[in-house]
Amino acid sequence: MNHSKEPVVNRRRVLKSLAGAGAASVITHPTATAAEEEPVATKGRIKQSLVNWCYNKTWPDVDEFCRVAVQLGCRSIELIPPEHWPTLKKHGLTCAIASSHGFKLGPNNRDEWDQCRKVLREQMQHCADFGVERLITFTGMARGLSKEEGAENCVTFFKQLIGEAEDKGVTLCLEMLNTRDDSHPMKGHPGYQGDDTEYCIDIINRVGSERFKLLFDIYHVQIMNGDVIRRIHQHKEHIAHVHTAGNPGRAELDQSQELNYPAVMQALIDVGYEGYVGQEFIPTGDTLIGLQQAVKVCDV
Repeated sequence: MNHSKEPVVNRRRVLKSLAGAGAASVITHPTATAAEEEPVATKGRIKQSLVNWCYNKTWPDVDEFCRVAVQLGCRSIELIPPEHWPTLKKHGLTCAIASSHGFKLGPNNRDEWDQCRKVLREQMQHCADFGVERLITFTGMARGLSKEEGAENCVTFFKQLIGEAEDKGVTLCLEMLNTRDDSHPMKGHPGYQGDDTEYCIDIINRVGSERFKLLFDIYHVQIMNGDVIRRIHQHKEHIAHVHTAGNPGRAELDQSQELNYPAVMQALIDVGYEGYVGQEFIPTGDTLIGLQQAVKVCDV
């Protein structure tokens, strides 16, 4: 008997809906145990992660969300608050990358240095205590600053802080975001300063630390720069974390979007990428079915 408020996902319906994507391994219900079904991802060459903010409305109970992650064959739930990390560990999961000060604040603006520094230091300590190796960071919004001034401020700020990250064994991951999409507050970020891959790479190079890398968000890179596979090869030494989503729309990795995700995943394998790939799309339909499809597509 199903005591959950969420309806049971019909196995036959799921198989039919995923047939076009070539998915053969599915799960029946998010509360089922991992032993009842084979995981969707079985090859293990791409370590997959689920981004908390995208799916926590479907699974607000962290234990249940963890069971879904395990059933999918994912190894992490990321950008989830540190108080939930022990629950992840209980299920054999990790937090691939931790959250920090958010994209609306950033070291490009000196007036925001104190707040950014406080949050980053607190999160670095949480990461060091629990063994989380990556921490997200951002340039911040331009707020009238030139690209040159914003970059100079970022470089100065991160040079002052990066020694602490090195000491704690935490890699700060600077994320490039797109400024083109103004249809939704999480589909695009008009006014964000670090809206170009090479701009962010330049900041990273100027800081000059193995503990300061790039968060390569495939969706954002496609919108602002394109040439995704070539950029993966070009910037392979700088990429410490990867995010996915379908473009246009930041939706599922289905046949309606333009990115060839199996080829992109193969490029990551070809350059020797050993980090995580976080599924970060905004569901437009059944969240579970969308994740099954995305995880299968990326399991190359």
